[in-house]
Amino acid sequence: MKNIVLSFFLLVHASLLLAQAELLQSGPMLGYSDMKETLLWVQTKSQAKVKFEYWEKGKPEQKFTTEEIYTNKHTAFTAKAIANKVEPGRRYEYALYINGQKVERPYPLEFQTQPLWLWRTDPPEFTIAIGSCYYANEEQYDRPGRGYGSNYDIFKSIFSKKPDVMLWLGDNIYLREPDWNTREGILHRYTHARSLPELQPLLASTHHYAIWDDHDYGPNDHDRSFWNKETTLEAFKLFWGNPAYGVAGLNGITGQAQWGDVEIFLLDNRYNRTPNARKTQTRTILGEAQFQWLIDALVTSKATFKLIAIGGQVLNSVAKYETYENIAPEEKARLIQAITDEGIKGVIFLDGDRHHTELSKLNRIGTYPLYDLTVSPLTSGVSVNAAKEENAHRVPETIVTEHNFGILKFSGKQNERVLTITIYSKDGNPLWTRELKASDLR
Repeated sequence: MKNIVLSFFLLVHASLLLAQAELLQSGPMLGYSDMKETLLWVQTKSQAKVKFEYWEKGKPEQKFTTEEIYTNKHTAFTAKAIANKVEPGRRYEYALYINGQKVERPYPLEFQTQPLWLWRTDPPEFTIAIGSCYYANEEQYDRPGRGYGSNYDIFKSIFSKKPDVMLWLGDNIYLREPDWNTREGILHRYTHARSLPELQPLLASTHHYAIWDDHDYGPNDHDRSFWNKETTLEAFKLFWGNPAYGVAGLNGITGQAQWGDVEIFLLDNRYNRTPNARKTQTRTILGEAQFQWLIDALVTSKATFKLIAIGGQVLNSVAKYETYENIAPEEKARLIQAITDEGIKGVIFLDGDRHHTELSKLNRIGTYPLYDLTVSPLTSGVSVNAAKEENAHRVPETIVTEHNFGILKFSGKQNERVLTITIYSKDGNPLWTRELKASDLR
């Protein structure tokens, strides 16, 4: 009789575990991490109670629990929980609970906190993965013909590199015609893209930061006139875990993040952007308030490397498509001049959008050269003719016209820091590598 009862209990318990696992839509995902807290994100398929349990790696005897959160339809059943019983420079394992039941995942669930290194040691060695233009096919809503997205295993390749951080450089989803005019459509598109099976291991073990470009902001090439931009902004905030959105009173996604001796300036190139067809106004990409905030923040920053993340190319000399040179050349010149006049050190631009990868280098008289690293696409269509584009600032042998991603490695002693850029194929094979010494960016 005891065996029958035990078997029944085990069967019921297994059924409960399976039921809660089936409620998981996407995630868990790691958002920002600092020294005293980390953001954890998850999405369920319907209303549910979610929480995370976490413990320092190797010390499971002392466990902590986040606040329990109820997911709901209005927020696309997403939840953000804060792990705040943490200490600097530690690694933690964690578990997801839905409706009180632990949900097992077939890949590691781990996060880390940033070390307290300043005044104590050399900066930490760490890596940041970068990429843009992620298209997930959905046949009933895609344009007729061959699917625009492919090679989703690229996310497994990124996961295999074990980056500490991933920085998404825009077009992280592709809103379609049925999507951008309704809240339902926008949340559906985010849910569909976030739920890709190949993406889940990367989400769960790497800390993610993001900006947007036109396709996750609204219609193709759109600008400040997009009537539904407050809804796409709301969705961006629901599905990403940046430290802040719209800093210093700015609207949009503008933000700032730090990892080690690197600061990342997360720019919004859409919310305040002048329509491309305007003829009676000096065109802007950033808007005056964001422009001034950026220069203020760069001047104030003590970071060795200052990474400016923006949706479109900055230094490409060709006035074509959505390059800064084509859209707002006067503002581009003003931005470069401000960086020069203020004596700001260590600036590197990071961007995507163009469906090819290249490194651009702008030499400046009397100071260090500026670099612009474009990395695209992850899974969307490839610009096979990009090599024919006569970008006067392209570093030779850095053009890539296939699905790819980048890894930025920061290493070396405090006064000898080096950024190593490696671009990888979809299969994780190195395509090219360049080193930029901090001493050469001063």
